[in-house]
Amino acid sequence: MTILCPIDFSAATEALVTYSAALAAGTGAELRLLHVLEPGPAAPTAPLNDMEIAHQLAQHREAALATGAQVTTAIVYGNAAQEIVEEARRHPADIIVIGAHGQTGLTRFLMGSTAETVVRTASCVTLLVKPGCPKAYRQSA
Repeated sequence: MTILCPIDFSAATEALVTYSAALAAGTGAELRLLHVLEPGPAAPTAPLNDMEIAHQLAQHREAALATGAQVTTAIVYGNAAQEIVEEARRHPADIIVIGAHGQTGLTRFLMGSTAETVVRTASCVTLLVKPGCPKAYRQSA
């Protein structure tokens, strides 16, 4: 089983990785952390350069490894929603665990929603994790 977890280094990333790692460790699945470099101006919370991206990705990988999960990472370039769905096909994922940033109404209409597009177009199950989820997740013994 493979869990694909796209991360954008936003404030919600830590909780998303924690949840995904707990799910992977509890099921024996491989956890694949994915970061998509999008063309155009970077978000204000985005890492500033390749070294910072690699460092932050490595930190999230180490945190996930500490749960006992098997973890791989990937960085791709392009439109986030399209690349997430393509990565789920290239490296067959059974589930995509993606953060829902909570955009609604006009903001989502004008800017689009990566998570919404992934849910609509992915060929596998997609689990949305809302921001503000607890940092600790229960694992069965």
